[in-house]
Amino acid sequence: MDRRSRKARRLTALLPAVLTASLLATGCSGGDADSKSDGAREGGAAGKAAGTPRIKIAMVTHAAPDDTFWDLVRRGAEVAAAKDNAELLYSSDPSGAKQARLVQEAIDRKVDGIAVTLAKPEAMKSAIAKARAARIPVVGLNSGIEAWKSQDVLEYFGQDESVTGQSLGRRLNSLGAEHTLCVIHERGNVALEARCAGVKKTFKNTTENLYVNGGNMGSVRSAITDRLQEDPSIDEVVTLGAPFALTAVGSVSDAGAKAKVATFDLNKELVQAVKAGKVQLAVDQQPYLQGYLAVDALWLYKANGNYSGGGAAPVLTGPAFVSKDNVDDVAKFAAKGTR
Repeated sequence: MDRRSRKARRLTALLPAVLTASLLATGCSGGDADSKSDGAREGGAAGKAAGTPRIKIAMVTHAAPDDTFWDLVRRGAEVAAAKDNAELLYSSDPSGAKQARLVQEAIDRKVDGIAVTLAKPEAMKSAIAKARAARIPVVGLNSGIEAWKSQDVLEYFGQDESVTGQSLGRRLNSLGAEHTLCVIHERGNVALEARCAGVKKTFKNTTENLYVNGGNMGSVRSAITDRLQEDPSIDEVVTLGAPFALTAVGSVSDAGAKAKVATFDLNKELVQAVKAGKVQLAVDQQPYLQGYLAVDALWLYKANGNYSGGGAAPVLTGPAFVSKDNVDDVAKFAAKGTR
């Protein structure tokens, strides 16, 4: 902790500094080459990588196979790596123990930086400590906003899941919902639990959690259908990922229920479902941005000693609500695979 305190006094590299440095490194073309900054020349509009030495960055997430949300995270990370002259080693596993082994493999490969998710922080604690002992900087993204500082992680990029859940709870109040079913697709995932707990904290009426097996969409659909049939008073189904929202739409139809569907997170199909009125709204945490900033932050730290938030504050990438009112503004980016 002393390391972070000393650097916090020396540096003031908050998010604007991170983004400014990124823009310099990817600067637009125009004017004489001599009039450009070194950063603009190194990583300009022609798509050239930064002129800094080649580095190797590992990203380890808790993504399940074929999860479109994590495709966005990885795409952002890949774009940042290409810009930063970095080799990206991406790996994932839903198991906390296996994620820890992937971190150890990255340490053994002597990477220059590691980006991790902390969905199950206790499982990752020892591996992160080993990375820090090897003097490898570690940043967090997406999950673990309550744990990153205690585990001596340099920076964190994501949303505060509890605050986001509370925001959704208040939104549901304004929409007149009476009975919310919050569907948790991975038991023990701290981020998912925090989302539903946040909804319950601010939603004025009835909230209940439903635990489902997120690895089996047929089972998810059946479980939601059964609960809707058992209790017709449920008028709002909240899911914690876009694929589960689309599945819940089918459950509502199967049950003959009148419940609305709201969700956390986006993908291209979910955007179309919002446009069509099948899904009421979504909460966007900008996964592409999380992947991009995590990789870019490690490059900035290695290249220039920059780090955001002073080592004490996370960089928040959400929440933002997407509904029929503003979905067209998001749809053009979703079509490109970046939202």
